[in-house]
Amino acid sequence: METVIRALVLYVFLLIIFRVSGKRTLYEATVFDFVLLLIIAETAEQALVGEDHSIMSGFVMIITLLLADISLSLLKQKFKHFGKVLDGVPVIILDDGKLLHDRLKKVRVDEADILESARELQGLQRLDQIKYAILEKDGKITIIPKKEE
Repeated sequence: METVIRALVLYVFLLIIFRVSGKRTLYEATVFDFVLLLIIAETAEQALVGEDHSIMSGFVMIITLLLADISLSLLKQKFKHFGKVLDGVPVIILDDGKLLHDRLKKVRVDEADILESARELQGLQRLDQIKYAILEKDGKITIIPKKEE
């Protein structure tokens, strides 16, 4: 039973940590982020296993983590608000060529990120060419260009 509790506590802890760290964290992983993720994985493994290195303990942890993930998916389907809290919602960060600085600060995105997405996705080079920039739930920035007049 201790194995199941350890697995659930670690699952919830990591879920909260990655949710708090922001949407862009996992989408734009750098070498530093990758190394950090490996260290987190090793640390999590040590926290899960403790002194019990049996194969049965590993099976119990894997099943527990999968059941926790499935349970959260079902909860998100049943309670839409729970899904919004857990996964977040898209955020408009630029409106009609104007940066929304309060939102940019909150989601830790800057003008350079928006312009990079605008160049990659639409071939746009200036903010005034963009109608909307939206930070999606998965961390991508969607660019909607202004209509040509």
